[in-house]
Amino acid sequence: MANYCEICGKGKMAGMNVSHSHLKTKRTWKPNIQRVRAMVEGEVKRVNVCTRCLRSGKVQRDV
Repeated sequence: MANYCEICGKGKMAGMNVSHSHLKTKRTWKPNIQRVRAMVEGEVKRVNVCTRCLRSGKVQRDV
């Protein structure tokens, strides 16, 4: 599955896990990407979209 939204471009973010003793290890945060059928430029396509774009109505979902 893709790790970015095809509408807004949201992708993986990197950062650190910080323990109680303040040791740091690298980690990633992935967006909640869903593969949905949506209207894109007048035709139905399957696109990888984050749930924020689905919820805000940036994507016209095909039912």
